[in-house]
Amino acid sequence: METSQSNPKTNFRWVICAMLFFATTVNYLDRQALSLTWKDFIAPEFHWSNTDYGNIAAAFAIMYAIANFFSGRIIDWLGTKRGYLWAIGVWSAGACLHALCGWATEHVVGLHDAAQLVGATGDLAVTISMVSVYFFLAARVVLAAGESGNFPAAVKVTAEYFPKKDRAYATAIFNAGATVGALIAPLCIPTLASYFKQAGVGNGWEMAFVVIGLLGFVWMGVWVFVYKPIDRNKLVNQAERDYILQDSNETEQVVDNGRQIGIAECLRLKQTWAILLGKFLTDGVWWFFLFWTPAYISDVYHYPSDSWMAQMLIFVLYAVTMLSLYGGKLPTILVNRTGKDVYSCRMKAMLVFALFPLLGLLAQPFGSYSCWLTVIIIGIVGAAHQSWSANLFSVGSDLFPKRAVATITGLNGMAGGLSSFLINLLSGRLLDYVEAEQVYFMGFQGKEAGYFMIFGYCSIAYLLGWIVMKTLVPRYQPVA
Repeated sequence: METSQSNPKTNFRWVICAMLFFATTVNYLDRQALSLTWKDFIAPEFHWSNTDYGNIAAAFAIMYAIANFFSGRIIDWLGTKRGYLWAIGVWSAGACLHALCGWATEHVVGLHDAAQLVGATGDLAVTISMVSVYFFLAARVVLAAGESGNFPAAVKVTAEYFPKKDRAYATAIFNAGATVGALIAPLCIPTLASYFKQAGVGNGWEMAFVVIGLLGFVWMGVWVFVYKPIDRNKLVNQAERDYILQDSNETEQVVDNGRQIGIAECLRLKQTWAILLGKFLTDGVWWFFLFWTPAYISDVYHYPSDSWMAQMLIFVLYAVTMLSLYGGKLPTILVNRTGKDVYSCRMKAMLVFALFPLLGLLAQPFGSYSCWLTVIIIGIVGAAHQSWSANLFSVGSDLFPKRAVATITGLNGMAGGLSSFLINLLSGRLLDYVEAEQVYFMGFQGKEAGYFMIFGYCSIAYLLGWIVMKTLVPRYQPVA
């Protein structure tokens, strides 16, 4: 205690948290690049339908899910530093590969420039669509394989550098990088695409992928020098080290006997299934809004993605989502006020976050008065999701020993990827179907009816997820 008083504790853990934040921001910039360019830049060039885009988004999601099954285990094996470097290196390369898809399509179909692709009709247009989809699928697979490592690595770092009571807040901060990435993306990606198109560099969208992809390589250069294990980090003094490791003195703790817990063993535990089902039922909501909101604004309000209005609508949406930072703090407040275990307080907080998405049922009806009301409501749902997600990630480190945190987070990501796969695959087909058949539902017709159906599921998903989790793990039961 004398050491702590004479030497105030350092705060290097927040430098590490900042690095995780920037990695997640870059992650979401790369992920968003396609959703912000496909409708107005890529689809006219390659003759894509909603189903084509839905298939590509679904392929990304299923590869993300498969890769997550292994990525957590690989990061536990490689270690945090090397594992994170491999992950961001692969996904940055995948982001840059998108820029080659147009060139590759031209060579396969025997055309010479984007203008000829755009002007194609009949069977040639169908061939262009099919070939280009395959090339984009390949690029998305590489991107997904790399991006699957971000959250297992980040959550593992959080478990190393933060005590349990602070982990949800730290996770909320780095997870806010997803929101910031989504916030910045609509302002810069369509603008970059428009700029390079006017400059005559391809069709513009290609360089947007390259510029965003290069940011990951910059992050890698910084990470090499910043990260060190806590016991070998000279920038962490003993006072901060004691604070970080305070859980080792608690009587109620996750027992870590040094043994690795395999994937098969994890899948036999009800704690694992509580986390996976909570993720599966809810993660598709975030991915739907991430991948389809630009198209929704274009389809319903007729604002193209590179228009000032569309950019501001999406900016405001994700600005509202930043409220999730307060959600990460709520479990810490409950722990400090009640003295109860972290898991109980976290589940109470997650119930609060599960109620806010019910507002999503009003998003489209209120949109008849103003598109800004729709965007604000979706932003509130997004903030609730990010708060829920930050705490759901932390449930893994509450219930599992540190050696298994990346593994359980990888499985968690797999469940989220499967959720995204299904919602993207079904959304593309549903929207094409309701448009072709002019389906009428709850006062909406055509595509608007399809969007309302999806919004309905998004609104109730979190209550379903909370009920399942609480049923499987009703009280704090750590894996020993």
